[in-house]
Amino acid sequence: MPQVGVTPAFWQGRRVFVTGHTGFMGGWLCARLARLGAEVHGYALPAPSKPSFYEATDLARDVSSTIADVRDHFALTAAMRRARPDVVLHLAAQPLVRAAAADPVGTYATNVMGTVHLLEAMRACPSVRAAVIVTTDKVYENKEWDWGYRETDALGGREPYGNSKACAELVVEAFRRSYFMGASAPGVATVRAGNIIGGGDWAVDRLVPDAMRAFAHGRPLEIRHPEAVRPWQHVLEPVHGFLILAERLSENPVAFSSGWNFGPAEADSQPVGWMADRLVAAWNKAGDGNAQWHSVPAAGPHEATLLTLSSARAKRAFGWQTHWTAETAIDKSVEWYRAFYASDDVRQLTERQIAIFEKETYHGNESETDAGRVRDVARGVPRPRIVKI
Repeated sequence: MPQVGVTPAFWQGRRVFVTGHTGFMGGWLCARLARLGAEVHGYALPAPSKPSFYEATDLARDVSSTIADVRDHFALTAAMRRARPDVVLHLAAQPLVRAAAADPVGTYATNVMGTVHLLEAMRACPSVRAAVIVTTDKVYENKEWDWGYRETDALGGREPYGNSKACAELVVEAFRRSYFMGASAPGVATVRAGNIIGGGDWAVDRLVPDAMRAFAHGRPLEIRHPEAVRPWQHVLEPVHGFLILAERLSENPVAFSSGWNFGPAEADSQPVGWMADRLVAAWNKAGDGNAQWHSVPAAGPHEATLLTLSSARAKRAFGWQTHWTAETAIDKSVEWYRAFYASDDVRQLTERQIAIFEKETYHGNESETDAGRVRDVARGVPRPRIVKI
């Protein structure tokens, strides 16, 4: 089945509310939405790192931004009412395993109650027709299986991060059954993506940003679990899936309101050490690097040894599958970070990488690349407003 592209006409001028827009995945999502001509309203805390994708790409040019916390129910509801969105994409979260172990209360407050607040805000906003709630591949009860977890497998989570996200899945299911049933109700789905990589992630304790920081400063990368297997994919892959799913939810909420996996092909579920080898090779390819890595004793919370996803359901339902291999994702990521550290224009590079991705994945009659010209035409308009609460 050929990979299905998003429908540019669907997104042109559509009001979209994105939580977590100042984060890594939220930033790439907003950049893609802006390129499609959507009216993007963001709600998030300030960018979670310095530097950040949000600031490096000057994403504030493309998003009407409210700086506030998803734990603030009243602020979140007021922001959504102001935006009057057609589509909601919920990415705001505490996303780090080790940070969750250090602060379980804050993690559950953000990941569980933040989701409750988001869903309650939707109930007070009748304009919403579709909502995609992003969780994680770690929501499943991990039995260290050799095959990918399916949407019908049991939820679990033996550490606070994964467990908080599994709880968020249960919250969404309860709200869906209680408040969002029937053809006239908005479609509400959860999505579980594999490990994402790409330019502009500076989170601590993630493989690619840890590697890029180390290599840029001439230090070796230290890895705790080189044997751990993860499903690696470029951030644009699940973003592509989120947008397609949002379209389907708007068209047929009853059929698509459930949990969905967006993970890479089986060949791209690889050990951390395999990834590290290729990050080293990609960085050193430029000829001016001496990147290397070594393993260090593991310390901290439990981390799964083997975790992969099956995305067969999404492929059957709407033709979604990853396009870039893990090797390509690594090359695109290293290209972005090298450009950043060389003080090149990473906003322009981001747009170019999105355009390449669109061209290579879309097989319909209407070009997503043509739709992306909307952003170019609109560059002279006033900057979107920023509200701080």
